[in-house]
Amino acid sequence: MYNDHYEEQSVGCLGGILSRLGVTNSPVYVRASSSDEKLPAYEECMSQASPLNASHAMHRMDVKADSEVEAIVKKAINDVSSELRAISLDLHENMETGMKEFHAHEVLTNYLESKGFKVTRGAYGMETAFQAEYTRGEGRRVGICSEYDGLPGLGQGCGHNLIAISGVATVIGVKALLDSGKASGKVILFGTPAEELSIGKIVMVHKRAFQDNVDVCMMLHPGPYDANYAAMIAVHDVKLEFYGKPTHASATPWEGVNALDAMVQVWNNISMMRQQLLPTDRVHGIVTNGGQAPNIIPDRTSAFFFVRTTRFSEIDRLMKKLENCFTAAALSTGCEVNWTWREIGVTKDVFQNSVLADKYGAYMEKEGIKFPSREEQQKGAGGSTDMGNVSYEIPTIHPIFGIHTTASNHTIGFTAAAKTLDAHNDTIMACRGLALTAADVLLDESFYQAVKRDFDENVKN
Repeated sequence: MYNDHYEEQSVGCLGGILSRLGVTNSPVYVRASSSDEKLPAYEECMSQASPLNASHAMHRMDVKADSEVEAIVKKAINDVSSELRAISLDLHENMETGMKEFHAHEVLTNYLESKGFKVTRGAYGMETAFQAEYTRGEGRRVGICSEYDGLPGLGQGCGHNLIAISGVATVIGVKALLDSGKASGKVILFGTPAEELSIGKIVMVHKRAFQDNVDVCMMLHPGPYDANYAAMIAVHDVKLEFYGKPTHASATPWEGVNALDAMVQVWNNISMMRQQLLPTDRVHGIVTNGGQAPNIIPDRTSAFFFVRTTRFSEIDRLMKKLENCFTAAALSTGCEVNWTWREIGVTKDVFQNSVLADKYGAYMEKEGIKFPSREEQQKGAGGSTDMGNVSYEIPTIHPIFGIHTTASNHTIGFTAAAKTLDAHNDTIMACRGLALTAADVLLDESFYQAVKRDFDENVKN
Protein backbone atom coordinates (compact mmCIF):
# COMPACT_ATOMS: atom_id res chain seq x y z
CA MET A 1 0.00 0.00 0.00
CA TYR A 2 2.90 2.31 0.65
CA ASN A 3 4.19 2.04 -2.91
CA ASP A 4 0.96 3.27 -4.49
CA HIS A 5 0.67 6.24 -2.18
CA TYR A 6 4.29 7.36 -2.31
CA GLU A 7 5.40 6.35 -5.80
CA GLU A 8 6.22 9.92 -6.81
CA GLN A 9 8.26 10.76 -3.72
CA SER A 10 12.01 10.66 -3.29
CA VAL A 11 12.82 12.00 0.14
CA GLY A 12 15.49 9.58 1.26
CA CYS A 13 19.26 9.49 1.12
CA LEU A 14 21.63 12.37 0.91
CA GLY A 15 20.45 14.31 -2.12
CA GLY A 16 23.18 16.59 -3.49
CA ILE A 17 24.67 17.71 -0.18
CA LEU A 18 27.72 15.53 0.24
CA SER A 19 30.12 17.29 -2.08
CA ARG A 20 29.78 20.58 -0.18
CA LEU A 21 32.12 19.45 2.59
CA GLY A 22 35.89 19.70 2.57
CA VAL A 23 38.18 17.40 4.50
CA THR A 24 39.83 19.22 7.39
CA ASN A 25 40.83 18.84 11.03
CA SER A 26 41.17 15.07 11.01
CA PRO A 27 40.85 13.43 14.44
CA VAL A 28 43.82 11.49 15.74
CA TYR A 29 43.55 7.84 16.80
CA VAL A 30 46.37 5.84 18.43
CA ARG A 31 46.34 2.11 19.17
CA ALA A 32 47.39 0.91 22.60
CA SER A 33 50.93 -0.39 22.34
CA SER A 34 50.32 -3.39 24.58
CA SER A 35 47.31 -5.40 25.68
CA ASP A 36 48.76 -5.34 29.22
CA GLU A 37 48.80 -1.55 29.38
CA LYS A 38 46.33 -0.17 31.93
CA LEU A 39 43.69 1.89 30.18
CA PRO A 40 41.07 4.27 31.55
CA ALA A 41 37.39 3.41 31.53
CA TYR A 42 35.25 4.50 28.61
CA GLU A 43 33.27 6.78 30.91
CA GLU A 44 36.44 8.59 31.97
CA CYS A 45 37.51 9.12 28.36
CA MET A 46 34.12 10.41 27.32
CA SER A 47 33.77 12.71 30.33
CA GLN A 48 36.96 14.50 29.29
CA ALA A 49 35.65 15.21 25.80
CA SER A 50 33.22 17.93 24.80
CA PRO A 51 30.16 16.85 22.75
CA LEU A 52 31.71 18.20 19.55
CA ASN A 53 35.15 16.68 19.89
CA ALA A 54 34.49 13.46 21.80
CA SER A 55 36.25 11.53 19.07
CA HIS A 56 39.57 13.06 20.13
CA ALA A 57 39.31 11.14 23.39
CA MET A 58 39.26 7.87 21.48
CA HIS A 59 43.04 7.70 21.45
CA ARG A 60 42.85 6.70 25.13
CA MET A 61 40.32 3.92 24.49
CA ASP A 62 41.17 0.26 24.07
CA VAL A 63 40.34 -1.07 20.62
CA LYS A 64 39.00 -4.43 21.77
CA ALA A 65 39.28 -6.34 18.52
CA ASP A 66 42.81 -7.72 18.82
CA SER A 67 44.98 -8.70 15.89
CA GLU A 68 43.56 -12.23 15.72
CA VAL A 69 40.00 -10.95 15.72
CA GLU A 70 40.87 -8.41 13.04
CA ALA A 71 42.49 -11.10 10.92
CA ILE A 72 39.39 -13.34 11.14
CA VAL A 73 36.97 -10.56 10.24
CA LYS A 74 39.04 -9.05 7.47
CA LYS A 75 39.82 -12.40 5.83
CA ALA A 76 36.14 -13.38 5.77
CA ILE A 77 35.20 -10.10 4.08
CA ASN A 78 38.11 -10.12 1.64
CA ASP A 79 37.38 -13.73 0.66
CA VAL A 80 33.89 -12.85 -0.63
CA SER A 81 34.90 -9.59 -2.32
CA SER A 82 34.79 -10.95 -5.87
CA GLU A 83 31.40 -12.59 -5.29
CA LEU A 84 30.00 -9.37 -3.90
CA ARG A 85 31.45 -7.42 -6.81
CA ALA A 86 29.35 -9.56 -9.17
CA ILE A 87 26.22 -8.95 -7.07
CA SER A 88 26.88 -5.20 -6.96
CA LEU A 89 27.23 -4.97 -10.75
CA ASP A 90 24.07 -7.05 -11.18
CA LEU A 91 22.07 -4.70 -8.96
CA HIS A 92 23.55 -1.68 -10.72
CA GLU A 93 22.63 -3.05 -14.14
CA ASN A 94 19.16 -4.22 -13.06
CA MET A 95 18.03 -1.28 -10.94
CA GLU A 96 14.58 -1.47 -9.32
CA THR A 97 12.65 1.30 -7.59
CA GLY A 98 11.21 1.23 -4.09
CA MET A 99 8.95 -1.67 -3.10
CA LYS A 100 9.61 -3.28 -6.49
CA GLU A 101 13.09 -4.68 -5.75
CA PHE A 102 12.13 -8.29 -6.50
CA HIS A 103 15.32 -9.23 -8.33
CA ALA A 104 17.55 -7.70 -5.65
CA HIS A 105 15.54 -9.46 -2.95
CA GLU A 106 16.01 -12.82 -4.66
CA VAL A 107 19.73 -12.36 -5.36
CA LEU A 108 20.58 -11.19 -1.85
CA THR A 109 18.48 -13.72 0.07
CA ASN A 110 19.71 -16.65 -2.01
CA TYR A 111 23.31 -15.61 -1.45
CA LEU A 112 22.88 -15.13 2.29
CA GLU A 113 21.19 -18.50 2.60
CA SER A 114 24.11 -20.12 0.79
CA LYS A 115 26.43 -18.59 3.40
CA GLY A 116 24.60 -20.19 6.32
CA PHE A 117 22.21 -17.45 7.41
CA LYS A 118 18.62 -18.15 8.44
CA VAL A 119 16.64 -16.03 5.98
CA THR A 120 13.10 -14.67 6.27
CA ARG A 121 11.83 -13.44 2.92
CA GLY A 122 9.05 -10.85 2.58
CA ALA A 123 9.68 -9.76 6.17
CA TYR A 124 7.48 -7.38 8.15
CA GLY A 125 4.67 -7.40 5.59
CA MET A 126 6.78 -6.03 2.73
CA GLU A 127 7.40 -8.30 -0.24
CA THR A 128 10.92 -7.05 -0.87
CA ALA A 129 12.10 -6.83 2.74
CA PHE A 130 14.10 -9.61 4.36
CA GLN A 131 15.87 -10.61 7.55
CA ALA A 132 18.98 -12.81 7.62
CA GLU A 133 20.31 -13.89 11.00
CA TYR A 134 23.03 -16.03 12.51
CA THR A 135 23.39 -16.98 16.17
CA ARG A 136 26.09 -18.70 18.16
CA GLY A 137 25.57 -18.87 21.90
CA GLU A 138 24.24 -16.21 24.23
CA GLY A 139 25.33 -12.62 23.86
CA ARG A 140 24.56 -9.23 22.46
CA ARG A 141 22.76 -8.74 19.15
CA VAL A 142 24.09 -6.58 16.34
CA GLY A 143 21.93 -5.34 13.46
CA ILE A 144 23.17 -4.18 10.04
CA CYS A 145 21.05 -2.65 7.26
CA SER A 146 21.20 -3.08 3.50
CA GLU A 147 19.37 -0.94 0.94
CA TYR A 148 18.92 -1.81 -2.73
CA ASP A 149 16.37 0.46 -4.42
CA GLY A 150 17.31 2.96 -7.10
CA LEU A 151 16.13 6.24 -8.57
CA PRO A 152 13.84 6.66 -11.59
CA GLY A 153 15.82 8.16 -14.45
CA LEU A 154 19.14 7.92 -12.59
CA GLY A 155 19.52 4.24 -11.79
CA GLN A 156 21.78 3.61 -8.80
CA GLY A 157 22.40 7.33 -8.36
CA CYS A 158 22.84 6.92 -4.62
CA GLY A 159 24.95 3.79 -4.76
CA HIS A 160 22.48 1.39 -3.17
CA ASN A 161 24.12 -1.46 -5.05
CA LEU A 162 27.10 -0.75 -2.79
CA ILE A 163 24.95 -0.42 0.32
CA ALA A 164 23.38 -3.80 -0.48
CA ILE A 165 26.72 -5.61 -0.53
CA SER A 166 28.10 -3.59 2.37
CA GLY A 167 25.49 -5.09 4.65
CA VAL A 168 26.19 -8.59 3.34
CA ALA A 169 29.97 -8.23 3.71
CA THR A 170 29.68 -6.87 7.24
CA VAL A 171 27.48 -9.68 8.55
CA ILE A 172 29.72 -12.27 6.87
CA GLY A 173 32.67 -10.78 8.75
CA VAL A 174 30.79 -10.92 12.06
CA LYS A 175 29.56 -14.46 11.37
CA ALA A 176 33.15 -15.60 10.84
CA LEU A 177 34.03 -14.20 14.25
CA LEU A 178 31.13 -16.06 15.85
CA ASP A 179 32.11 -19.28 14.07
CA SER A 180 35.67 -18.94 15.37
CA GLY A 181 34.42 -19.21 18.94
CA LYS A 182 36.06 -15.94 19.97
CA ALA A 183 32.67 -14.23 20.35
CA SER A 184 29.08 -15.25 21.02
CA GLY A 185 25.78 -13.58 20.22
CA LYS A 186 23.73 -12.79 17.15
CA VAL A 187 24.11 -10.79 13.95
CA ILE A 188 21.12 -9.79 11.78
CA LEU A 189 21.06 -8.23 8.35
CA PHE A 190 17.88 -6.25 7.70
CA GLY A 191 17.03 -5.92 4.03
CA THR A 192 15.23 -2.57 3.98
CA PRO A 193 13.34 -1.66 0.78
CA ALA A 194 12.28 1.74 -0.52
CA GLU A 195 14.75 3.98 1.28
CA GLU A 196 14.42 6.53 -1.52
CA LEU A 197 10.72 6.71 -0.64
CA SER A 198 11.60 6.74 3.08
CA ILE A 199 9.36 3.79 3.80
CA GLY A 200 11.10 0.50 4.59
CA LYS A 201 12.79 1.19 7.92
CA ILE A 202 9.87 3.26 9.19
CA VAL A 203 7.50 0.33 8.62
CA MET A 204 10.02 -1.92 10.36
CA VAL A 205 10.29 0.47 13.32
CA HIS A 206 6.49 0.49 13.61
CA LYS A 207 6.61 -3.32 13.72
CA ARG A 208 9.48 -3.30 16.26
CA ALA A 209 11.89 -5.13 13.96
CA PHE A 210 14.89 -3.38 15.48
CA GLN A 211 13.70 -2.75 19.02
CA ASP A 212 12.87 -6.40 19.72
CA ASN A 213 15.73 -8.09 17.87
CA VAL A 214 19.00 -6.14 18.16
CA ASP A 215 20.89 -4.03 20.69
CA VAL A 216 22.57 -1.72 18.15
CA CYS A 217 22.10 -1.10 14.44
CA MET A 218 24.57 0.18 11.87
CA MET A 219 24.91 0.72 8.14
CA LEU A 220 27.18 2.34 5.56
CA HIS A 221 26.46 4.81 2.76
CA PRO A 222 28.68 5.80 -0.18
CA GLY A 223 29.42 9.43 -0.99
CA PRO A 224 32.13 11.70 -2.38
CA TYR A 225 33.95 11.91 0.98
CA ASP A 226 34.34 10.09 4.31
CA ALA A 227 32.39 10.99 7.45
CA ASN A 228 31.74 9.09 10.65
CA TYR A 229 29.38 11.82 11.90
CA ALA A 230 27.49 12.59 8.68
CA ALA A 231 24.41 14.65 9.55
CA MET A 232 21.01 13.85 8.06
CA ILE A 233 17.97 15.93 9.00
CA ALA A 234 14.26 15.31 9.56
CA VAL A 235 11.71 15.61 6.76
CA HIS A 236 7.93 15.46 6.40
CA ASP A 237 5.79 15.96 3.32
CA VAL A 238 2.30 17.18 2.54
CA LYS A 239 -0.06 17.05 -0.42
CA LEU A 240 -2.16 20.17 -0.91
CA GLU A 241 -5.34 20.76 -2.93
CA PHE A 242 -7.44 23.86 -3.58
CA TYR A 243 -11.01 23.69 -4.93
CA GLY A 244 -12.66 26.62 -6.70
CA LYS A 245 -15.37 27.11 -9.32
CA PRO A 246 -14.76 26.89 -13.10
CA THR A 247 -16.05 29.36 -15.63
CA HIS A 248 -15.00 30.91 -18.94
CA ALA A 249 -11.85 32.91 -18.20
CA SER A 250 -12.78 35.69 -20.68
CA ALA A 251 -16.57 35.73 -20.95
CA THR A 252 -17.56 35.40 -17.26
CA PRO A 253 -14.48 35.40 -15.04
CA TRP A 254 -16.40 37.06 -12.18
CA GLU A 255 -18.50 33.92 -11.82
CA GLY A 256 -15.46 31.74 -11.05
CA VAL A 257 -13.39 30.98 -7.98
CA ASN A 258 -9.77 30.62 -9.07
CA ALA A 259 -7.94 27.70 -7.45
CA LEU A 260 -4.72 28.75 -9.20
CA ASP A 261 -4.87 32.14 -7.46
CA ALA A 262 -4.90 30.24 -4.16
CA MET A 263 -1.83 28.27 -5.20
CA VAL A 264 0.03 31.44 -6.23
CA GLN A 265 -0.91 32.95 -2.88
CA VAL A 266 0.53 29.93 -1.06
CA TRP A 267 3.79 30.37 -2.97
CA ASN A 268 3.97 34.01 -1.95
CA ASN A 269 3.06 33.18 1.65
CA ILE A 270 5.84 30.61 1.90
CA SER A 271 8.35 32.92 0.26
CA MET A 272 7.61 35.63 2.80
CA MET A 273 7.53 33.14 5.67
CA ARG A 274 11.11 32.04 4.91
CA GLN A 275 12.44 35.36 6.23
CA GLN A 276 11.35 34.30 9.71
CA LEU A 277 12.51 30.69 9.51
CA LEU A 278 15.69 29.38 11.08
CA PRO A 279 18.66 29.21 8.69
CA THR A 280 18.53 25.41 8.98
CA ASP A 281 14.81 25.12 8.14
CA ARG A 282 13.80 24.08 4.64
CA VAL A 283 10.48 24.31 2.75
CA HIS A 284 10.38 23.29 -0.90
CA GLY A 285 7.79 21.93 -3.29
CA ILE A 286 6.21 21.71 -6.73
CA VAL A 287 2.84 22.39 -8.33
CA THR A 288 1.43 19.06 -9.49
CA ASN A 289 -1.69 20.50 -11.11
CA GLY A 290 -2.07 24.13 -12.17
CA GLY A 291 -5.27 23.90 -14.18
CA GLN A 292 -6.44 22.35 -17.45
CA ALA A 293 -6.67 25.17 -19.99
CA PRO A 294 -5.89 28.91 -20.10
CA ASN A 295 -9.48 29.83 -21.03
CA ILE A 296 -10.98 28.08 -18.00
CA ILE A 297 -10.77 29.44 -14.48
CA PRO A 298 -9.07 26.51 -12.67
CA ASP A 299 -11.41 24.77 -10.26
CA ARG A 300 -8.73 22.46 -8.81
CA THR A 301 -5.00 22.84 -8.23
CA SER A 302 -2.56 20.72 -6.25
CA ALA A 303 0.99 20.83 -4.92
CA PHE A 304 3.47 18.69 -3.05
CA PHE A 305 5.76 20.13 -0.34
CA PHE A 306 8.63 18.95 1.86
CA VAL A 307 9.50 20.52 5.20
CA ARG A 308 12.85 19.81 6.88
CA THR A 309 14.35 20.66 10.26
CA THR A 310 17.60 19.60 11.93
CA ARG A 311 15.66 17.63 14.58
CA PHE A 312 12.32 15.93 14.13
CA SER A 313 11.04 17.57 17.32
CA GLU A 314 11.07 20.87 15.39
CA ILE A 315 8.90 19.61 12.52
CA ASP A 316 5.60 20.48 14.23
CA ARG A 317 6.64 24.15 14.39
CA LEU A 318 7.18 24.25 10.64
CA MET A 319 4.07 22.21 9.87
CA LYS A 320 1.87 24.72 11.69
CA LYS A 321 3.42 27.63 9.80
CA LEU A 322 2.81 25.89 6.48
CA GLU A 323 -0.77 25.07 7.38
CA ASN A 324 -1.37 28.75 8.21
CA CYS A 325 -0.10 29.61 4.71
CA PHE A 326 -2.61 27.16 3.21
CA THR A 327 -5.53 28.48 5.25
CA ALA A 328 -4.73 32.14 4.50
CA ALA A 329 -4.61 31.45 0.76
CA ALA A 330 -7.99 29.72 0.86
CA LEU A 331 -9.58 32.58 2.80
CA SER A 332 -8.18 35.28 0.54
CA THR A 333 -9.40 33.61 -2.67
CA GLY A 334 -12.65 31.99 -1.52
CA CYS A 335 -11.40 28.49 -2.28
CA GLU A 336 -11.81 25.35 -0.27
CA VAL A 337 -8.58 23.72 0.85
CA ASN A 338 -7.47 20.25 1.83
CA TRP A 339 -4.05 18.95 2.85
CA THR A 340 -2.74 15.54 3.89
CA TRP A 341 0.52 14.90 5.69
CA ARG A 342 2.23 11.62 4.90
CA GLU A 343 0.40 8.83 6.70
CA ILE A 344 3.52 6.90 7.64
CA GLY A 345 4.83 9.90 9.57
CA VAL A 346 8.01 11.94 9.89
CA THR A 347 11.36 10.73 8.60
CA LYS A 348 13.50 11.57 11.60
CA ASP A 349 17.01 12.98 11.69
CA VAL A 350 19.88 10.55 12.27
CA PHE A 351 21.20 10.60 15.81
CA GLN A 352 24.72 9.24 15.46
CA ASN A 353 25.89 7.36 18.53
CA SER A 354 29.19 9.02 19.35
CA VAL A 355 30.81 5.94 20.94
CA LEU A 356 30.07 3.75 17.93
CA ALA A 357 31.00 6.53 15.50
CA ASP A 358 34.34 7.11 17.19
CA LYS A 359 35.18 3.41 17.22
CA TYR A 360 34.35 3.08 13.53
CA GLY A 361 36.49 6.16 12.93
CA ALA A 362 39.39 4.57 14.78
CA TYR A 363 39.31 1.47 12.60
CA MET A 364 39.04 3.52 9.42
CA GLU A 365 41.99 5.66 10.52
CA LYS A 366 44.00 2.44 10.64
CA GLU A 367 43.02 1.91 6.99
CA GLY A 368 44.41 5.36 6.17
CA ILE A 369 41.15 7.31 6.07
CA LYS A 370 41.04 10.90 7.37
CA PHE A 371 37.82 12.54 8.55
CA PRO A 372 36.68 16.15 8.77
CA SER A 373 36.07 17.30 12.33
CA ARG A 374 32.71 16.40 13.81
CA GLU A 375 31.73 20.08 13.74
CA GLU A 376 32.54 20.34 10.03
CA GLN A 377 30.58 17.21 9.24
CA GLN A 378 27.50 18.47 11.03
CA LYS A 379 27.55 21.74 9.09
CA GLY A 380 26.81 19.77 5.92
CA ALA A 381 23.32 18.58 6.91
CA GLY A 382 20.66 18.70 4.20
CA GLY A 383 19.59 15.18 3.18
CA SER A 384 17.36 12.71 4.97
CA THR A 385 17.06 8.95 5.44
CA ASP A 386 14.70 6.54 7.19
CA MET A 387 17.69 5.27 9.19
CA GLY A 388 16.94 8.30 11.36
CA ASN A 389 13.83 6.59 12.73
CA VAL A 390 15.96 3.61 13.77
CA SER A 391 18.42 5.92 15.54
CA TYR A 392 15.70 7.15 17.90
CA GLU A 393 14.92 3.59 19.00
CA ILE A 394 18.34 1.96 19.53
CA PRO A 395 22.00 3.06 19.31
CA THR A 396 22.79 3.67 15.63
CA ILE A 397 25.45 4.93 13.25
CA HIS A 398 25.22 5.76 9.55
CA PRO A 399 28.77 6.64 8.37
CA ILE A 400 29.61 7.84 4.86
CA PHE A 401 32.52 6.33 2.94
CA GLY A 402 34.11 8.00 -0.07
CA ILE A 403 34.18 6.19 -3.41
CA HIS A 404 36.78 8.17 -5.35
CA THR A 405 34.39 10.64 -6.96
CA THR A 406 33.62 14.34 -6.72
CA ALA A 407 30.06 13.81 -7.98
CA SER A 408 27.22 14.37 -5.51
CA ASN A 409 24.72 11.66 -4.73
CA HIS A 410 21.60 11.63 -6.93
CA THR A 411 23.52 12.62 -10.07
CA ILE A 412 24.48 10.85 -13.29
CA GLY A 413 28.12 11.12 -12.27
CA PHE A 414 27.48 9.29 -9.02
CA THR A 415 25.58 6.55 -10.85
CA ALA A 416 28.67 5.97 -12.98
CA ALA A 417 31.00 6.05 -9.98
CA ALA A 418 28.93 3.47 -8.08
CA LYS A 419 29.94 0.68 -10.48
CA THR A 420 33.69 1.31 -10.58
CA LEU A 421 36.27 -1.03 -9.07
CA ASP A 422 37.52 1.82 -6.87
CA ALA A 423 34.03 2.19 -5.39
CA HIS A 424 33.87 -1.55 -4.73
CA ASN A 425 37.24 -1.58 -2.98
CA ASP A 426 36.23 1.44 -0.90
CA THR A 427 33.07 -0.42 0.12
CA ILE A 428 34.98 -3.51 1.21
CA MET A 429 37.37 -1.38 3.26
CA ALA A 430 34.50 0.40 5.03
CA CYS A 431 32.86 -2.97 5.73
CA ARG A 432 35.97 -4.12 7.54
CA GLY A 433 35.75 -1.06 9.82
CA LEU A 434 32.04 -1.55 10.47
CA ALA A 435 32.37 -5.29 11.12
CA LEU A 436 35.16 -4.66 13.64
CA THR A 437 32.97 -2.06 15.35
CA ALA A 438 30.26 -4.70 15.55
CA ALA A 439 32.82 -7.13 16.94
CA ASP A 440 33.56 -4.74 19.79
CA VAL A 441 29.87 -4.62 20.68
CA LEU A 442 29.91 -8.41 21.01
CA LEU A 443 33.27 -8.66 22.78
CA ASP A 444 33.47 -5.72 25.16
CA GLU A 445 30.88 -5.18 27.89
CA SER A 446 32.30 -1.80 28.96
CA PHE A 447 32.25 -0.58 25.38
CA TYR A 448 28.62 -1.63 24.94
CA GLN A 449 27.64 0.04 28.21
CA ALA A 450 29.26 3.27 26.98
CA VAL A 451 27.28 2.95 23.73
CA LYS A 452 24.06 2.44 25.67
CA ARG A 453 24.83 5.30 28.05
CA ASP A 454 25.41 7.70 25.14
CA PHE A 455 22.04 6.68 23.70
CA ASP A 456 20.21 7.00 27.02
CA GLU A 457 21.65 10.42 27.78
CA ASN A 458 21.42 11.99 24.33
CA VAL A 459 18.40 10.36 22.71
CA LYS A 460 16.07 9.07 25.38
CA ASN A 461 16.52 12.20 27.47
